[in-house]
Amino acid sequence: MAEIINLRQVRKQKDRAAARAKGTESAAKSGRSKALQQLEKARAEKAARDLDGKLRAGPSGSDDPS
Repeated sequence: MAEIINLRQVRKQKDRAAARAKGTESAAKSGRSKALQQLEKARAEKAARDLDGKLRAGPSGSDDPS
């Protein structure tokens, strides 16, 4: 006796596999996921803010201790 196959499920499984393969290919092409890109951007912005907060004013600034 032959095995009963639901063609709709087979089609959906095939579509999912194709989408997963396309996603893997594009992830390899871009190198990083969107989440990693956002994390790196946030860390760079924080480092810039921290550095700006620690800068001393130049000779014309009012923060000059002399």
